[in-house]
Amino acid sequence: MNDKFASWPHRVLAVVTGALRAITHLMLNIPERPMRWAQRVLGGQRIAWLFLTPNLIIFSLFTFLPILINFYYAVTGGVQLWPSERPFIGTENFQKLFACDNYFDYSTCDQDLFWRAIYNSMKFVSIQVVLMVLFSLITALVLNRKIVGRGFFRSVYFFPVLLSPVVVALVWRWILLRDGVLNAIIESMGGEKVLWLLDPSWSFFWVIFVTVWAQMGFYTLILLAGLQAIPRDVYEAAQMDRASPWRTFRKITLPLLMPNMIVVLALALIRAVQTFDEVFVLTGGGPGSATTFLVQYIYNTGFAQQIQRFGLAAAASLVLAVVLFILTMAQLRASRSKIDG
Repeated sequence: MNDKFASWPHRVLAVVTGALRAITHLMLNIPERPMRWAQRVLGGQRIAWLFLTPNLIIFSLFTFLPILINFYYAVTGGVQLWPSERPFIGTENFQKLFACDNYFDYSTCDQDLFWRAIYNSMKFVSIQVVLMVLFSLITALVLNRKIVGRGFFRSVYFFPVLLSPVVVALVWRWILLRDGVLNAIIESMGGEKVLWLLDPSWSFFWVIFVTVWAQMGFYTLILLAGLQAIPRDVYEAAQMDRASPWRTFRKITLPLLMPNMIVVLALALIRAVQTFDEVFVLTGGGPGSATTFLVQYIYNTGFAQQIQRFGLAAAASLVLAVVLFILTMAQLRASRSKIDG
């Protein structure tokens, strides 16, 4: 009797296993006939398009279609969201953006905030990218040396890249608030509180600092890979010739690292022009318009104001797209010339 009841779990397990095998066999063999038929109809070379079709549909719906809609909004006016209710106005939105008496004085422009955003973006990019490349290069050079805990420090510098930009900005906002951690430390040392995010100069400084801190690990990794790809015998030959460290860096390391430097510079430029998340959470574009960049202007114009001017925001986004296209083409040309050279 006991043997009879003891065999029941084995029987149940055998039935379940057999059912799973049958279902798996059925699922694997169902697509076989349609795929053989598709291969006969399309041929061996064109059947690849059958596998690409789902991705092409997704890209068309969520990438190409929004781009076409954006072009349509840029040449239409009104405040209506539905495209059929928007009147065609041609290039009027672009004319509003570029209507200026003096392009070097944004207060004379019809859309002065747009030009203030361009001025802020140019200032931000010129400072942030230089500091990004500089600190990434210094960090990569240090982490490429034989130091204690090198693997640990490599992980530490790359860790901020794994965090969401919103999380990074929230953490630093918590540190920089009037009653935040940094002011608490200053007060404990006998100092006075500083309004880090309400002073235009300080807020611009902290936006640069936070973005460099958050993104530097990614570019450091690229430069570190380039440094490790340089043959060691080149350095040994320089050491035998008694070349100084600075001469070795200038004549050997920097030229051989230049392809990676070009990639880092181009990626940092494109990323800096598109900066939005950290600034939106950290300062919201303020105080006033001190940290309002081009993407922030597009967002505010299209969604954050009481009167949502979708056409003007779409036109500004196309201006940004042209800038990004020029930067991308410059990066590709520089990379190609470096490879050919």
